[in-house]
Amino acid sequence: MSDLSTVSSAPGGAPKVARISEVVIRIAGNSQDGIQAIGGFLARLAGRSEQEVMTFMTIPSTISGGPSIFQVRVGTGEVLSSGDEADLLVAFYQHSYEDHINSLRKGGLVLYDSDHVEPKPEWQTDYRHLSVPISSLTVEAIGGTAKDKGKNIFTLGLLAKMFALEVPKLERLIAERFGGKDQSVLNNALTAFHAGYNYSLEGVIETFCFAESRKRAAKQVVMNGNEALAYGLIAAGVRFGAGYPITPWSDIMETLRRELPKFGGTFVQCEDEIASIATAIGASYAGRVAVTGSSGPGISLKSEALGWAVMAEIPLVIVDIQRGGPSTGMPTSVEQSDLNLAVYGSHGDSPRVVMAPANVGDAFTTAIEAVNIARKFNVPVIILSDQAIATRIEAFAEPELEKVCQDISPDFTPVPTHKPYDLNAPDSVAHHVPPGTRILDGKYPVATGLEHDEYGHPTGSPRLHLAMTAKRRRKLQALAATLPTPPIYGPPEGNVLLVGWGSSQGPMKEAVDRARAAGDSISCLTIRHIHPLPNGLENLFAGFNHVFVVELNDSGIYGYGQLAGILRARFVDPKIRGINKTDGLTFKVKEILAQIQERLAETTAQN
Repeated sequence: MSDLSTVSSAPGGAPKVARISEVVIRIAGNSQDGIQAIGGFLARLAGRSEQEVMTFMTIPSTISGGPSIFQVRVGTGEVLSSGDEADLLVAFYQHSYEDHINSLRKGGLVLYDSDHVEPKPEWQTDYRHLSVPISSLTVEAIGGTAKDKGKNIFTLGLLAKMFALEVPKLERLIAERFGGKDQSVLNNALTAFHAGYNYSLEGVIETFCFAESRKRAAKQVVMNGNEALAYGLIAAGVRFGAGYPITPWSDIMETLRRELPKFGGTFVQCEDEIASIATAIGASYAGRVAVTGSSGPGISLKSEALGWAVMAEIPLVIVDIQRGGPSTGMPTSVEQSDLNLAVYGSHGDSPRVVMAPANVGDAFTTAIEAVNIARKFNVPVIILSDQAIATRIEAFAEPELEKVCQDISPDFTPVPTHKPYDLNAPDSVAHHVPPGTRILDGKYPVATGLEHDEYGHPTGSPRLHLAMTAKRRRKLQALAATLPTPPIYGPPEGNVLLVGWGSSQGPMKEAVDRARAAGDSISCLTIRHIHPLPNGLENLFAGFNHVFVVELNDSGIYGYGQLAGILRARFVDPKIRGINKTDGLTFKVKEILAQIQERLAETTAQN
């Protein structure tokens, strides 16, 4: 337990109680064991207990399932990443034990199912071991034909005892999870939980309790990134979506399918990705911003229709939950390799907006901002999230829904005249009226994917194509002028500036904290608005000797990744270099720090 503060003695030979400020728990088993449920309970309990929490999970990409982990980091202070090393490993099987023992810090605790795990003598020196026959005790507690199906909930009870967790809150969470099922299912779950909680921890030297959490100024909500993004879209006024299932976008699709009808909206599952974006474009043209989404392979299929929306200047939100690629790649692993696809992926000059949320709470606000940008500039907006943000659970301040929720219903008030693609429009933005609006002069425009005049009528005029292409470009330049310069985490000048986007933010900020504590001159910033870039970045870069872009994609044939390539092209600055990896896992803090030293050593060797 990384921040052990005090250990108090317990009477009668009971385990001592250690007071801790944070803990990292890794649960390893198979995907069928419900280990994500254990982690979800722990994360949601933390959020309801005014604690900080961040999770990380891996699941197999095959339908038959396989090895899986769920890691949860809970703390009474700020939690920026899911943790480099675990304090406690829960191992359900031999492969869980052998494959993940190295994720433990030295002196960490292994809680293993003795029905399936035989500990290695050579590891019992470096790690403490606690043997519990989890599977057989679960069968004994539940009985019947359930076998060991409830061993995840039994294990949750063990963890509740070990960390002095609030049992009534966990009981409520279990009831919420299983309340919609047959009463016997809920009863079995609660029986398994209490059996685990009441199990004697005779082999434990100490149990743990969290130090008092700092009081939060606002109430917290706990959810994963896909949920936050979906609810952000609803708060922004989106009432129509269309999509096709693909991991890891499908959770957003299912949330919108379930929730939109409650607000008078609709979500349509289409026959494929092309139909999905075409349907969403039609809904947006009807007068209200619509959403579609996918992951990398599906975004590729949507690219032609995306170009149509750019040409017709239709507002649209497209969600890309990135995963490992190319092709079907690693569908349940994290990567940030769709950036070039998002920025450039269509034929012809087709400018669109690209944004990337940096954490779960930011996914909610980014969704609202994306809708508003799409409406104001009549442009497609791509939200680039990733598998790590999509699936991890965080606690964040409850949004002030009275302030952020908005109604974007179309206005059918008659207008005297209407020229949607007016070349003299302020900021070069097209302005559509919803179909059905009466235009008093009788000149009704059209929408087309062909180049067009100011009324939308097709044209082959070289002069108009030149003017309309420039018009579509200028409105993104107008948007860029309004974007805030991202804040620097740390001093505004120094030796190294880390630049990141998406899920790299937390590990990057924690790397800065560790490096500065060791006396190194390092700061970082996160770019949310990727295309167009905000103004002023070059002034921030000028304050540092080195700029390293931290991103989960390949370093490429020239030694830097996709965002680094965009920044080098924009600022023509050779000190912008990459810190990259493509192992399908999020960055560990120590990996970032190690690559910083490697890059600095390379510079020294070259000089």
